[in-house]
Amino acid sequence: MSNSAFERYAPFIQEYIYRKKWSDLREVQVEAAEAILDTDKHVIIASQTASGKTEAAFFPILTLLEQHPPQSIGILYISPLKALINDQFERLDELLESVEIPVWSWHGDASASQKKKAFDTARGVLQITPESLEALLMGHPSDAARLFGDLRFIVIDEIHALMGVDRGLQLLCLMNRLEQAAGCNPRRIGLSATLNDYQPAMEFLSAGSKRETVAVGIQGKKRKVSLCAESFQLPEEEKEVPNALANYYSFLYRACFDKKCLIFTNSKQNAEQTIGELKKEAIRRKEPDVFYVHHGNVSKGRRKEVEQALKEHAGPTVAAATLTLEMGIDIGDLDSTIQLGAPYTCASFVQRLGRSGRRTGVSKMMFLSLENPTGKSPLDMLPWDLLRSIAVIQLYLEERWVEPFYQKKKPFSLLAHQTLSTLMACGELTPDELVKKVLHLPVFHNKISTGEYGELLRYMLEKEYLGRMDNGGLIVGLLGEKICNYYSFYAVFQAEESYKVVSKNGEVGSMNFCPQVGEVFVLSGSSWSVVSVDEQAKCVYVAPADGKAMQSEEGESGEIHWVVMKKIKQILLEDTVYPYLQKQAVSLLEQARKTARESGILTSDIVSCKEKGYSLCPWTGTRELRTISKLFANGLREELDIRTVSNPGYCVNFTTGLSMGELKAKLTELQCDASNPELVLKPEQAPKMDKYDYMVPDFLLRSAYLHNQVDVERAIAILNGLTW
Repeated sequence: MSNSAFERYAPFIQEYIYRKKWSDLREVQVEAAEAILDTDKHVIIASQTASGKTEAAFFPILTLLEQHPPQSIGILYISPLKALINDQFERLDELLESVEIPVWSWHGDASASQKKKAFDTARGVLQITPESLEALLMGHPSDAARLFGDLRFIVIDEIHALMGVDRGLQLLCLMNRLEQAAGCNPRRIGLSATLNDYQPAMEFLSAGSKRETVAVGIQGKKRKVSLCAESFQLPEEEKEVPNALANYYSFLYRACFDKKCLIFTNSKQNAEQTIGELKKEAIRRKEPDVFYVHHGNVSKGRRKEVEQALKEHAGPTVAAATLTLEMGIDIGDLDSTIQLGAPYTCASFVQRLGRSGRRTGVSKMMFLSLENPTGKSPLDMLPWDLLRSIAVIQLYLEERWVEPFYQKKKPFSLLAHQTLSTLMACGELTPDELVKKVLHLPVFHNKISTGEYGELLRYMLEKEYLGRMDNGGLIVGLLGEKICNYYSFYAVFQAEESYKVVSKNGEVGSMNFCPQVGEVFVLSGSSWSVVSVDEQAKCVYVAPADGKAMQSEEGESGEIHWVVMKKIKQILLEDTVYPYLQKQAVSLLEQARKTARESGILTSDIVSCKEKGYSLCPWTGTRELRTISKLFANGLREELDIRTVSNPGYCVNFTTGLSMGELKAKLTELQCDASNPELVLKPEQAPKMDKYDYMVPDFLLRSAYLHNQVDVERAIAILNGLTW
C-alpha cells in the first residue's frame, strides 16, 4: 500500500491495517486524513454506511495522540446509542491493544468499577452518551480540568440522529459547558451516512466555537442499489381478509427465509406481529425457525443475541427491527433489507438501505406495503404507503435529497433543565452569572431574550425548583434537588413508563403499559401469559403461552416533509412506470392515478365530499397540515363557520356552514397575525410537549408551541394560494 495517508499513520495503525489485509484505503479515509492532519478545523465525515467512516476519523486522530500524548482524556466519543458504544469499544480495543492508549465505555450499563478506573486514569478515549456526559459534568465539576483539560477531539457518531432534536441541543450545551469548565478547545468530528445538505451540519458542529468546519466524503462514490417494491391490498369483504393476509405473509416469508436479512418496521407492534406470522409459516412449512425481533422493549441480553446471530450465523438469519438496528452497529454482511410500509423520512430510508451490501457493494432493499383503504373519499382510497415509498425512492435516486433538520426556536424546556444542571455543578450563582453561563450558550443565544429568561427564573423560584439566598444569589431549590437527584434527570427526551417482563428463564424485555393477569401478549417474538404483576416494582411475571395475543395500544407516528408530499402529487400526475415496481404495485399505482385524476384532487386542493363537507389536500407536510387543523379548530373557526375538523395525515377534513364560493372568498382574502397564539390555541391551552415543560410558565409554553410545533405563516400562505 503506497497511499500517502497510510504512510502518515502511526506504526501501530499501519500494522493493524496489514493484519486486516486491506489492499488500499477508501477515498473518504484519504480525505479525512488530510483534513485532520493538515488543518486545525472541525470536520464532518459524510459517506455511506460501511464506507469506513469510523476508521477515517480515528486513524489520523490516534496518530496525533500517539505523537503528542495529552495530559488528560484525549478523545471524547459521543454516541446516541449505548449499543453503538459497545460495538465501537470492541473495534477500538482491538486497534489499541498494542499501544498505551486506553479506551473506556461510560454509560448506564457500564460497571461502577470500570467508571472509577476511567475516572482515576483520565487518559485515552472515553466513549459516552449525552446523558452520561450530563451526569459527569453535574456530579464532578471540580474534576473537569483534570479529566478534560487537554482534550483534543470530540467525535460525534451518527450526528444526523442528534441534529434537530432536544438531545442534540443538549449536546451542544454540554460541549460548550465542558470547554468552559475544563479550559479546553477540542476539535469536533461529526460522522454521518445520511447528510445531503452539509451546511446545516457544519453550523451545528461548530456552534459556540471559533473554528471553521470542513466536510469530506461529499464526492464519494455513489452507492449501487437494487430496489423493488410490491404491494398487497386488503379486500373490502371482511371474510376475505384472512386469506389476503396469509398471501401477504407467505410472500414476505419467501422473500427472506433463506437469506441473512433485516426487516424494518415503523413500530414495535408491527415487528412483533411480523415475526410471529413468519414463525407460524416456518412451522407450517416444517422449516427452521430463523426469525428474531430487535427493538427497544426487548431485553438487552436478547438484543445482543440477535446482533450476534446476524453477525456470526453462517446460514439464514432474519430479524425484524425498528430504528434500533438502523444505525451503525456491526451486524456483519446482510443479503438484503426489507421495509414494511414506507419510512417516514428519506434519511431513514438511506440509513436502512446501507445496512446491506457490504460484501457485494450493492445495497438491496425491498419495499412491501399492505394497503388498507378506509372510507369512500378519493383521498382515503389512495395507497399511501406505496406512494410514499415511491416518493422516497425517487427523491433519493434523482436528487440524493434528505430532509433538512429543524432546530427549535424556543427551547424553554431545555433552558429550564440546563439552568438546574448548571446550578447543581456550580452552586450559587447570581442572575447575571446564570445569564452568562446558560443563556449565552449557542442553543439559546439570540433565540430567548433576557426578559423571557427572567420570567422563567421567576416561575422556577415561585415553584421552588430554584431558591434565592439572602444576598440575591440563586441555588437549586428543594423541589429542584429532588428532580436533579433522580437518574432520569440527565435525559431531556421523554421516557415512557416501563414495566419489566420476567419469565422463569430471566428478563424478556419491557412494556410501555401494564397488562392484566391472564392476558396474553407478544414480546421478543414469543407469546406470554401474565402470571402476576408487581405494581410497586413495575414488574410483570409471565409464562410461555399459546393463546391469542392482545393487540398493543402502540401505533405508528412520524412527520412527513412537504417535499415528499409534493413528490407524491407529481407521481400521480405522471405516467412513469418505475422499473423497480412489481406486478401488484404497478396495478395499484395505475388505479391510484386513475382515481386521483377522475376525482379532481390533482387540479383542486379542496374537494367537496358531501354537503358542506370538504377535504383540503394542498399536498404539504405534517407540520403544515397540523397548523391548518389548529387554525380551523381555533382562530378561524368562527370566520369560516367550521363545525368539525379532523386530520388523517394527508389532508384536513372539515364541515362548514359556508358554500364553496363563500369558503373560497374568505380563504383567498385571509389575513392573520401569525404571532397571535390564539390562532392555534384556545386561551386556556398551554400544551406541554417537552419533558421539562412543567417548569415553564403557561405564557411561555404558548409561545413555544407557536414557534416549535406549528408554522402559521406558511399555513396562511397555503390557504391564500389554494387551487379551486
